[in-house]
Amino acid sequence: MKIAYFDCFSGISGDMLLGSMIDAGLDIKYIEDEIKKLGLDSVEIKAEKTVKQNIASTKFTVHYASQKHHRHLEDIYAILDKSAIDNNTKKKAREVFHKIAVAEAKIHDMPPEKVHFHEIGAVDTIVDVVGALAGFRVLGIDKITCSRLNVGSGFVRFSHGKFPVPAPATAEILKEVPVYSTDSRGELVTPTGAAIITTLCKDFGDVPPMKISSIGYGSGTSDFEHPNVLRVYTGETAGEKGGKVVEVIETNIDDMNPQWYDHIIEKLYLQGALEVFLTNVQMKKNRPGIMLTVLADPENKKKLLEIIFSETTSIGARTRRESREILERETKDFNTPYGKVRAKITNYRGNPVNIKVEYDDLKRISLEKELPLKQVAAEISKHLGF
Repeated sequence: MKIAYFDCFSGISGDMLLGSMIDAGLDIKYIEDEIKKLGLDSVEIKAEKTVKQNIASTKFTVHYASQKHHRHLEDIYAILDKSAIDNNTKKKAREVFHKIAVAEAKIHDMPPEKVHFHEIGAVDTIVDVVGALAGFRVLGIDKITCSRLNVGSGFVRFSHGKFPVPAPATAEILKEVPVYSTDSRGELVTPTGAAIITTLCKDFGDVPPMKISSIGYGSGTSDFEHPNVLRVYTGETAGEKGGKVVEVIETNIDDMNPQWYDHIIEKLYLQGALEVFLTNVQMKKNRPGIMLTVLADPENKKKLLEIIFSETTSIGARTRRESREILERETKDFNTPYGKVRAKITNYRGNPVNIKVEYDDLKRISLEKELPLKQVAAEISKHLGF
């Protein structure tokens, strides 16, 4: 799986994101071709090498002859719908702009359709969003992860007035995303950058296990005591056959109908849980209870918690990240006197350590031949030599 990790120690904006991708190897000619499909007048993009605090980076800029400063959501949708860009990019771009509109609408207490996009409706923002989405596609990025976001500090001035950093719409977009602030005076995370990264990335934290193939730096406009750049690592996921980071979700329950667990466990698996199991525990006032434990990929944490809180009587859950060691495994078909069966083979460092015939096949043969299950299992294992 090809992965991109954004290190946002100096925040993120649309132009920094594209600059980092170009610096990491994205061909700007491809972005130029995609932008032409939007049908916008006299748009020119440039990627120029620059240096920020001794760090070589790429500055991405957009130039245009004319601009409509005030657009509604339907105006931007119309540009996307009439364009020749692929449907998946259109869909994701609509999600990004809808997220911004919803945030602005809440701040100004109006329907999203009535929001005047002001700066967000500018041509360069449309280019940033579509260019970034198209870039991920051509680079073959399967998964996007991101660090915590440094939002900066101080105040920012724009069309609505002067506001503390992060700007109100940006803060709204960044709900449930881990953020922090430093003494860098200025806006480090823009609404566009926030909307793009929160639409595409659901896992914010440390660098995941990966084999890095390229590193890019996208330059911001302002200068600070630190390098004002966005760093991106691209490469392939590592440790999928060995070590893997998983989210562990646990909750103790002592007041729920036990018949419900079957339904809840089924829903958890359908929403991506890797493992679900129940453990008997002793709770307050010596009441017997059940500890529900769920193992999951970190990006599935939110939707699994939603199931736990909506389907159980739990009023809280514990979550933590743990490493998970996994043996390599494969399933093969074997011929036996009872017919074909499947067996799962697990390997450690290339050598088989366990071979186990699938239970469903043993059960099927037991019923068909009217033989005890343990007899079928023993005879097949003897025949196959394990």
